[in-house]
Amino acid sequence: MPSQPADAGESLRILDPAAVRRWAGLCAEALGRVRAEIDALNVFPVPDGDTGTNLHLTMLSAAEALDGLPHDADAEATWGTLAHGALIGARGNSGVIVSQALRGMAEVLKPAKGVGRDLREALARAAELARSAVARPVEGTVLSVLSAAARAAQEAEEAAEAADGLDAAGELAEVARSAASAARAALGRTTEQLDVLSRNGVVDAGAAGMTVVLESLAAVITDSYVGRYEVPAPAARFTPVGPGEHGHVEEFGYEVMFLLDADEAAVAALREELDRLGDSLVVVGGDGLWNVHVHVDDAGAAVEAGMRAGRPHRVKIAYLEAAAHAPRRGQGRGVVAVAAGDGIARLFERAGAVVVRREPGSSPALGAVLDAIRQAGTEVAVLPNDTGVNAVAMGAAAIAREEGVVVSVLPTKATVQGLAALAVHDPLRRFDDDVVAMTDSAGHARHGHVWVADREAMTSAGLCRPGDVLGVIDGDVALIGSDVEAVAVTTASRMLSAASELVTLILGADGDRPARAVREHLASARPDLETVVHEGGQGGYPLLIGVE
Repeated sequence: MPSQPADAGESLRILDPAAVRRWAGLCAEALGRVRAEIDALNVFPVPDGDTGTNLHLTMLSAAEALDGLPHDADAEATWGTLAHGALIGARGNSGVIVSQALRGMAEVLKPAKGVGRDLREALARAAELARSAVARPVEGTVLSVLSAAARAAQEAEEAAEAADGLDAAGELAEVARSAASAARAALGRTTEQLDVLSRNGVVDAGAAGMTVVLESLAAVITDSYVGRYEVPAPAARFTPVGPGEHGHVEEFGYEVMFLLDADEAAVAALREELDRLGDSLVVVGGDGLWNVHVHVDDAGAAVEAGMRAGRPHRVKIAYLEAAAHAPRRGQGRGVVAVAAGDGIARLFERAGAVVVRREPGSSPALGAVLDAIRQAGTEVAVLPNDTGVNAVAMGAAAIAREEGVVVSVLPTKATVQGLAALAVHDPLRRFDDDVVAMTDSAGHARHGHVWVADREAMTSAGLCRPGDVLGVIDGDVALIGSDVEAVAVTTASRMLSAASELVTLILGADGDRPARAVREHLASARPDLETVVHEGGQGGYPLLIGVE
C-alpha cells in the first residue's frame, strides 16, 4: 500500500465514472512523481531505463482522453475512453501490457455497477487479457502482480459475502485494498522469480508501476490519498546491466511499436510472424485497432509484417543497443547534421555541427543519430538533409525528448539547405527563434543535383534509361540528357531567378568538370551572382547545386 497512509475518508459504494476519472488522473500524477525511480529499476527485458517514463506516458494518455469527455458521460463511455486512450498512447512493453489490463477492466465494468463483485471480476479479466497478450509470458513481471491482485480480490470478495454487516462501501474497499496489498507483496517476490532481477538486486520495473496503478485505485475508492508512492530502491549490490549480461540487447537491437488497423485473423498471423522475428512480443487491442510491440534485429521486417496484416501507423523505432549504454551528453546549444561524403562532413564540422555519416541513397542508423543528439547538447537542431532521412531523425528526436533534450528536426531536404540553415545558426538567440531563422534560410535555398541514372524509370521529364544524365530540381527530374556538363549548366540556369544572389556548387567524387562548366557559364550569363564551390566527395551525384 502507499507509504505513510493518510487518514481514510468515506469509502465509495460504487466505482462510478467520476471515480474512474480521478483514478486515471491520480495514476498519471503518481507515476510522474516516481518514474525516475522506476526507470532506475529497469533491467528486464532490456536495460533501457525507460519503463517508468513509458508507464507515466501511457496513463497520461488515458487521463487526457478522459479530459475530453463530457462530465456527465456514462460508465460505458468513460471506461471505453479510458481503455482507448491507454491503447493509443501505450509506450514500451509494460505500457502496452497495462493498457490491455485496463481494457480487461473496461470489458467488465462498462455494463456493471462497479461494486466489489464487479471489481473482482474486472481484475480477473485484466490479468487474463494481459497474460494472453504476451507471446511468451514470464513470471516476476507485471503479469505476476496482476495475477496476485486478482487472486486476492477473489478471496476478499468471498470473505465479504460471508461477513455479516459489511455494506457495499466496505465490500468495494476491502476488494481494492486486498488487491493493492497483494500487488505490493507480489512486487517484492519478483526479485526471486527472475534471475536477472536477483543478480541486480531489484524488483521488476513494470511490476512496480502496476503496483502504483493498483494502489492508486485503492486510494480513490477508500478516499485515502497520499503524496507519494513507495518504489523499492535497488539493493546495495545493484550495478547497471550491460549489453550481453541479460541475453536480449545483443540479439535484438530495435524496439518496434505501432498502432495497426487490421482484423483479428490478420493479427493472429502477424503474431506468429513477429514471434519468429524477435522477442518481447505484445499485441493488444481489438475491434479493428491494435497496439503492437516487439524487439527485433530487423526493424524494417517488423514494420513490413505489419503492412501485410493491415495499416500500421504511429510507427516508433528505438535503438535498444544505444539505450543500453550510458550516453555521452553535451551541454548547451548544438546542431546535428547528416552528411553523405567526406567533404560534406567536413563542411558541417567546420561550421560547428555534430556530423552523422551516411552512404548516398541510404539512411543512418537511428542509434547513430540519437548518440549525435546526446553529444550535441541540451537544445539541438537536427538537419536531416534528405527526405529519406527525416523519419530516422524524427524517431531519434522523440527518444531524446523523453530524456529531457529539447530537439527540433528542421525540414532540410538537401545538403545545400542544411548548409544554408547552418550559416544563420546563432547559439546566442533563443532556441525557438534560432530554429525559425534556420528553417527560413533553408526554405529560401533551392536545391538541385545532377545524377547519372542506373536503371530505367518513368520520371516527370519522361522515360530515362541507364546511363542517362538527369537534372533534378527541388526533388523533381527537370531534364534528361547525355552530357553531364551540359545537364549541369541547364539545371543551374533553370534554378535561377532575378532575385538569386548566391550559387553553391558541391563537387562529387568524380571531379570538378561539371562545376567548372557551370561557373564559366554563370560568369558570362549572370556576372551579378556570387558562386561558391566546395569539395563534397559524395558518390553517385556528380554535382549538388544550391541557389539562394
